[in-house]
Parts: sequence; C-alpha cells; structure tokens
Amino acid sequence: QVQLVESGGGLVQAGGSLRLSCAASGGTFSTYAMGWFRQAPGKEREFVAGITWRGGSTYYADSMKGRFTISRDNAKNTVYLQMNSLKPGDTAVYYCAANSLGYGYSRINNYGYWGQGTQVTVSS
Repeated sequence: QVQLVESGGGLVQAGGSLRLSCAASGGTFSTYAMGWFRQAPGKEREFVAGITWRGGSTYYADSMKGRFTISRDNAKNTVYLQMNSLKPGDTAVYYCAANSLGYGYSRINNYGYWGQGTQVTVSS
C-alpha cells in the first residue's frame, strides 16, 4: 500500500512558476512509475506528465510540453512537477499517482494509488 502526499501548490500570477512535490511512503517507491494529473472545476481529470520507475523516460500532455518538467528522486521517495510559464488555464487540483504497470501513462485506470491533491491557482 502506497501513500502519496502532494505539496507545493498555491496562488501564482500568470507567467510564474511553481514546483509541486509528491512524497511516497508505505511501499517500494522505486518500483512504481509515477504520474501527475489535474482536475479543474467542472472538468474531467486529465493527464499532465509521467515518468518511468528509474526516471529514464518522461511523458507529457501536449499542452504541457516545454513548460512542465517531471522528475523523481528515488532516494527521497519523491516525484516533482516543475511548472513554468503558468497560465490561468492551468488552475486545477493537481494529483500525483503511482502506476505499477509501467505503461499507459495517460490512462487514469492504470494508476492504483492517488494522493489527495494540491490546489494550484493562476491569476491573470
């Protein structure tokens, strides 16, 4: 059983940056691929970024490429999401999730463990 706790959300002006963290406990973190998703009010949860279990490959939704960077530190059991050039449309609750399958990073159903989420609000 993996527990995930996100942090680092907050209020930022458009064009600003935030770094989200997701700390894992209760499992062998390095054996899980990890992903970030987000959900805006009234919208479905959507894929943001994914990273393989050793961090060798990363995957992004098209709208995040070049602005967001996912990374992980297996020694610290933590995955990060660096978000730059933020836009009001990035406002959402951001969730990290653990994927034991190691593929299908954009598919919500491939993730068995989820954090509670952290709110990111981008003002114009």
